[in-house]
Amino acid sequence: MKILFATSEIAPWVKTGGLGEVAGTLPAALRFHGVDVRVLVPAYPDLLQHFPDAREIAQPHRLGGLLPTPTLREAVSPDGTPLLLVDYPPYYHRPGNPYLGPEGRDWLDNHLRFGLLSRVAAWLGSQENTLAWRPDIVHCNDWQTGLAPVYLSYLPGRSAKSLFTLHNLAFQGLFDHASLFELGLPDAAWGIDGVEFYGYLSFLKAGLQHANAITTVSPTYAREIQTDAEGMGMGGLLRHRGDRLSGILNGIDTRVWNPATDRYLHQTYSVRRLEAKAANKTALQAQLGLEPRGDVPLLGVVSRLTEQKGLDLLLEAAPQALKLPAQIVVLGSGSPELQHAWGAVAHKHRGQCAVTIGFDEALAHRIEAAADIFVMPSRFEPCGLNQMYSLRYGTPPVVRATGGLADTVVDAADEKHGNGFVFGPATAEGLLQALQRAAAAWHDPERWRKLQKRGMARDSSWEAAASRYVELYQAL
Repeated sequence: MKILFATSEIAPWVKTGGLGEVAGTLPAALRFHGVDVRVLVPAYPDLLQHFPDAREIAQPHRLGGLLPTPTLREAVSPDGTPLLLVDYPPYYHRPGNPYLGPEGRDWLDNHLRFGLLSRVAAWLGSQENTLAWRPDIVHCNDWQTGLAPVYLSYLPGRSAKSLFTLHNLAFQGLFDHASLFELGLPDAAWGIDGVEFYGYLSFLKAGLQHANAITTVSPTYAREIQTDAEGMGMGGLLRHRGDRLSGILNGIDTRVWNPATDRYLHQTYSVRRLEAKAANKTALQAQLGLEPRGDVPLLGVVSRLTEQKGLDLLLEAAPQALKLPAQIVVLGSGSPELQHAWGAVAHKHRGQCAVTIGFDEALAHRIEAAADIFVMPSRFEPCGLNQMYSLRYGTPPVVRATGGLADTVVDAADEKHGNGFVFGPATAEGLLQALQRAAAAWHDPERWRKLQKRGMARDSSWEAAASRYVELYQAL
């Protein structure tokens, strides 16, 4: 099977969240299963810098509307996955985040930037394609490629089937009505059964409406988004398309996230050498200016600092959590208000709380290894990756029962399968109670070691997910 995997980001070169991680690892797992997969992604500066010899293979033209003619380049990633780079400097040769300008606001031409990505994906999957390689299925990811199934449905002749993977329903790609013409879509596309969503053009709705099949990144999230409470305005559409919707739990890159070989750690360790984990805690305490204490649990957070991630709940619970007693280390960025508030907590509780604003790959790995307990109190979480990193690193997580967190973390009350701590309603009180249970368990070394080992034994690789995708491709 020939699969085009269309994405707006790909780790390790361009990554803002889980989508980048998935795009950087799932295609290689699919190739292992014999799938001929190629990744389509904008030619951002970091990608062109890494692949300076990416050769020109086509110039898709007459794409419609105001869409320009880009250059399509080809490269090969270090794991052998072919990359197709959509190169149009006025759209993609910009610094920093793929979606935001320097002031932190969306680029005003994002509809054209990602409309072009979607249109090139459809070009490749249609009879317009001038290459020797043409995909059987265009696998689209999130709103940035949501128009590809629409374009495929309007192009003449036989086109590839389309699969749309929803990574986060909160980002819907909304633009005004004038975008319809600029993107080269016909008037007929504007309607309840097309791209229109409460007076806006929605890339996300377009993908959900027109794709031959839909997946999202965990079974629980697939059920949640079909409700009015958590469907973010699209619950009805998702229920309508429920027979085409399935949840496939993400995996993680177990080569990168492996405590036995992790180059970022002060001391590597494994399930057979768990005692070596403690050296990472001591080293991180020294690095971040925390008191060198081995008699209190260290709570770790690596996250966007947003209400979606529940970091306001942890902020509210922090004074009581620190009195357990415990230490807290936070790495992340997001809401200016939360950044400021967490900075104030760290200033007030020096030696007990350390906060780093921004992102640091090495520090993220060190926190996963050094922390005794990892905290993910998300209000909603399509899949989540950090809880799987934590399980693999012998760092039992405290999570809310939602989305992929509910599918991967089993509460410690289950003495046979428990690997973490789960709480229900999104309240600071519920989170604090879970942290108290976790701290009490940490003070019971025999019980804690069993929790760690069960978490580390969980298979979080891409093997199961890749097999499910192959089955879905075959069905399409």
